[in-house]
Formats: sequence, C-alpha cells, structure tokens
Amino acid sequence: MNKTPSPREVAVNLLDQVLGEERLLSELTGAPRFQKLPPADRAAAQRLALDTLRGLERADRILKPFLRKQPPLRVLNTLRLATVELCQGGAAHGVVNDAVDIVAKGKKTAGLKGLVNAVLRKVVTKGPEEWEKLRIPRLPKWLREPLVMAWGRDAVADIEAAHFAGAPLDLSARGDAERLAEKVGGELLPTGSVRIQGQVQVSALAGYDTGAFWVQDAAAALPVKLLGDVKDLRVLDMCAAPGGKTLQLASAGAHVTALDISENRMARVKENLTRMGLAAEIVVSDALDYSAKPYDAILLDAPCSATGTIRRHPDLPHAKTGDGIMELIGLQSAMIDKALDLLKPGGTLIFCTCSLIPDEGEVQIEEALERHPNLTVDTPLPQGIPAEWKSSEGGIRLRPDYWADRGGMDGFYMARLIKAA
Repeated sequence: MNKTPSPREVAVNLLDQVLGEERLLSELTGAPRFQKLPPADRAAAQRLALDTLRGLERADRILKPFLRKQPPLRVLNTLRLATVELCQGGAAHGVVNDAVDIVAKGKKTAGLKGLVNAVLRKVVTKGPEEWEKLRIPRLPKWLREPLVMAWGRDAVADIEAAHFAGAPLDLSARGDAERLAEKVGGELLPTGSVRIQGQVQVSALAGYDTGAFWVQDAAAALPVKLLGDVKDLRVLDMCAAPGGKTLQLASAGAHVTALDISENRMARVKENLTRMGLAAEIVVSDALDYSAKPYDAILLDAPCSATGTIRRHPDLPHAKTGDGIMELIGLQSAMIDKALDLLKPGGTLIFCTCSLIPDEGEVQIEEALERHPNLTVDTPLPQGIPAEWKSSEGGIRLRPDYWADRGGMDGFYMARLIKAA
C-alpha cells in the first residue's frame, strides 16, 4: 500500500513543477491528485511551497557556499524548502530528516542523501543569522525593469517587501461585514472587506457552511462597488471565473450573467453560487463570440499578466517570463470594444485588471477614450479609498505596498466608463 506523502514531499513536488516545468500553483493545487490529500496536508504543503518561492533568492544565496556544483533540481528544491524552514524557525531534526528521506526515495537522487544531510547541518548552524542580513528578494528583470520605469525604484522596493511578507486572508461578507468580522476574529477594513491574519482553514471558519462570506482580496472587491446600486439591473460579468464578482453582483440583487471561456473554472463558480444560495445565468463561451440583448452594466475583469497578485501567488514570476503580454494587451482592447457593443446606450462599463503594468490599465483607458468618442470616464472613489490613489486619466490605481501596515492588497487597476445615451 502506498504511504501518503508528507506535506514536505508534496511541497517539493509542487516546486519541481513550478520551477522545472513553469506550471502555475493554482493549476497544480486544483488537480484531483492534490485534492485527494487530507485538508491539513494540502494546506501545509501549499504553505511550504509558497514560503519557499517567496524566499527562493535568500535560500539560494545561503546554499551557494555549501555546494560545489548545482545538484539536480529535485535535490536543489528539497534543499531550498528545508533552508527556508530552518531559517524561519523550523525544528532542525524534523526538517533535516524529512529532506534526507525525500531525496533517498528517488532512484536518481538517493546517492545524494549524504550531501543533503551535510549541507543542511551547515544551514542549521549558519543559516538563520545569515537569512536576516540578506536583501528582500527581488522580482525578475523582465518585470522589475518596466515596474521601475512606471513607479520608481523606491515604490518597487516597497512592492517587493509586500510580496515577501505574503498576504492575509480577505473575505467579502454576504450580509453585515462588521458582524462577520466579530464572528471570525477578523479586522473590518475601511473598504468593507474582512481581513484575517495568520494561517486559516477557510472551510472551518464560522459562517462558511451557511454562505456568510466568500474569499476575495480587498482590492478585487472594489470594482463591483464602482457600479453603485445594481438591484434589478441586467449585468454581465464578462470574464467571471473564479466568481467573486459574480457573487457580489448576485448578492446585491442584480440579474447576473456570468460569462467565461473555461468550463472547469465555471464549475467552481457554480459551486460557490450554490453554497451561497445565490443565482446567476452561467454561460461558457469566448467573450468575443458572445451575443445577447444589451446590458445595463458590464464588468470586464480582463485577462492580464496577473502581476498584481504576486504577494498571493509567488509562483507567477517563476512560471512566466513576460512573453505574451503584448498579446494580452491586444485582447484587452478587443474585449473593451466588444463590451461596448454589448452595453446599452447610457450604460456603465467597469474595466479592471489585476496588473501592475500601466499598459494593462491606465493606457487601455486612454486608448479606449480615443477610439470611442461616445465614451467618458467617471470613476467614483469607493468608501475607504484615498483621493491620491486616483490616476491621471480618471481610474484608480492600487498597489501591493498600499496598506503595508495592514498586510497590503493586490495590485489592481479599475475605471468606470459611461457610454453616451
């Protein structure tokens, strides 16, 4: 009978696929094989993989003096994971023994278990002190350089610090957010989201089974709020998966059509609607091919580089190389044009992306206004958002280093556009 792998072994498996095959963690952790693991093991493995990816640069710097040549990737990833754990206070005995066992299991790596043991014994002695002296891990050049051009070196350093710190859990309440904060022991943020610090099992929180909340970053919860009162309006959520904004719209009384090209991701949207006791029309289709009676309002959370979500998804800089961003920018423009075709005269379009790159945000709005003379930008400030976060063309720019003392937020851009009547 096969023994269930330890969370550390599962975490190394995840790292091998992210760093060796450029796979995304969200794809790997959604796979049936991973989902079959006990919930506590899944949570532990995911946390270990995320911590290792955030601390990868530091781990490699600590390991370098102890390695004459780079070992095979599986061995290196085992060493990296163990180094991050040891330097962040992990119990030496358990960490080192598990690392040796992981390497000993592989036919191609078993001969290096002695190396792993020897290297990690040195890390136990010297690693934790060295860890604290090392710089905050930096973004890869393909992303860092354009962000420095956009926001400046100091801002990018602050963004990197937010990425390294990781992200707390944010919830959107179906009903009274203040009451939810009290029930789950969270903080009510100025924008109305509820934030919980530390490691949390979402399904064990009070109110999960009764549909009292859903998981949604505080920044991601804001675009829907730009629409104001949507009760009884026909609203299209144009790229709906994973569904947080669909839930917001449905819970606010809108008649929602949730549209997305991914059947698998829309299955998750259906599950969440059922859990919340909410209703929406589900359509699986390419948005550019979709046709329908014009809508009162459209929310377009367009496909993008997702560079604003790295504090939650530190695998992104390793699984992506910057290739394909120009294609995404072209797709975003086409989707804005399509959304305007599907919008009633006098209707409202919310455009947003979880990107830090201005070409996927501010520049899209500038160019859309040039293409469509019947379009105006009129973005209100949501509750709790300071006026200085408004951008020059009229949208709102959010960055991971904002609210640093509270745990940051995803990088996001959003704007409200009005089509002339």
